[in-house]
Order: sequence, then C-alpha cells, then structure tokens
Amino acid sequence: MRPLDEQTILVTGSTDGLGRQAAEELVGRGAKVLVHGRDPDKVERVCAEIGAERGLVADLAKLDDVRRLADQVDELDTLVNNAGIIVAERRESADGHELTFAVNYLSHFLLTALLLAKVREPARIVNVSSIGQQPLDFDDLMFERDWEGYAAYARSKLAQVLFTNELAQRLADRDVTVNALHPATLMDTNMVRGALGRPMSSVEEGADATLRLITDPSLDGVSGRFYNGTRESGTDPQADDADARRRLWDESERLAGVTEEGSRAPRARRPS
Repeated sequence: MRPLDEQTILVTGSTDGLGRQAAEELVGRGAKVLVHGRDPDKVERVCAEIGAERGLVADLAKLDDVRRLADQVDELDTLVNNAGIIVAERRESADGHELTFAVNYLSHFLLTALLLAKVREPARIVNVSSIGQQPLDFDDLMFERDWEGYAAYARSKLAQVLFTNELAQRLADRDVTVNALHPATLMDTNMVRGALGRPMSSVEEGADATLRLITDPSLDGVSGRFYNGTRESGTDPQADDADARRRLWDESERLAGVTEEGSRAPRARRPS
C-alpha cells in the first residue's frame, strides 16, 4: 500500500457518524480526504472542521448525482463506500428504484464502476456493510411485495457483499483489493438512534475496524473478504453463490445504466 500521506481517499457519507469519524482520523494521519454528503452547508462545515482536502456534494438517491460525483474526482487511492440509510416506509429513488437498495448498494456499484479507471494502483475499496443480511429475491429486487424497513436494509447490505466478492474476482489481475465489513453492532449514530433503537457500541469502535481495512499493510493483496469488526467472518450463503453474484452484477449494470454509458466496469472472467 502507498503511505497514507500520499493517498487521496473518498469516504461517502462522511459528514456524520462513522464516515465522519473515519474521515477525521484519516486526515489526522496525513491523508488527503474527500468528504461527501448531500447537504452543501454540512459538507463545507465538516471539511473546515476536520481539515479535509475537498468536499463533494451528491444525493446518492439520484444516479445523475452519482455520475457528477465521480466526474469531480481526478485521482484516487482508496474508496470507502460508507453512506447508508434505513427508512420507515417504502419509497423510491429519483430513478424509480427502491430507496434503500438504491442508496446503500446501487449508487455505490455505479460510483465504483465509474472510479475504477481513476484509481492508482495499489488501491483499496472498502464496502461498509453489516452482519444483518437477508437473501435477495431476484424476482422482486425492488421489494414491491411485503416491504419491511429492516429487511430492505438487510437485503441491501447483502447486495454489497455479493458485489464485493464478484468485484474482487473481476479485479484479480489488478492491484486493487475490495473487502467488506460490519464495523460494529448498533453504533451510536443518528441512523441507529432514529431507526434501530438503543446503541450498543461506539462510532470509534466502528472507525477502528474500518480504518484497519484502509490502512493495515498486512492486508496488501487480501481481497474478497468479509470482516465482523476486525475478525474475518462468514456471510449469508447467497454471497458464495457465483450465479447469484453474476445475476446481481448484470441487473446492477442494467439498473444503473453502466453498459450504456461506457463505464470501465470490469467484465466477467470466462473459463478457459
């Protein structure tokens, strides 16, 4: 890995909670951090408070905003896909996709695809997921039947893990690693307090686990793994299903318009 003081790192959802804590600690270690949020005033304020390199404004519920976000990044060493939501009722994104899936997963699929051509190797991609996982229903990916808030969240988080495993395989010939983690259980964040009840762990604990995947030299070359805190962990069995991973990838390209816009998303490897 490149020394932190030579790295540019984008952390999505970094004006609050885990994202802000991780961004602030990375700045303290010398990294050039790109802060992201959807509120321009909050982005500006957090950048000033933590000394970030630059602030980027985008609403991840709008795929056009995701494209504009990617356009604002010139070069990147580490991408931390952290932003996430949980909502009380079924809503749709600006593009007509189920909102939790759109923000937590699909926006980051598209952002990653668009930024792959801009990462400097060696590079790392870290997907902030959860041990709260439920299998995807490919016949109802937009969760139009029997929607429930936590289930939508858990499906979106498993989608991140399928994406992590599939992307790791597709990037096997590049010096770019991609891993996912459950940073900590019910951290003391606005999202947890507002939607999931009483916190059980601190944001600092979650940030420590996240920063390990970003900064630990012993993880050079380690890819396609899932961690519960700092320990490698198992996932829902669907994450190990190669057909499910490829099906989600193909659906994600279609939903995000990746193929049509000519992004450099890595293609599937074919057996020899």
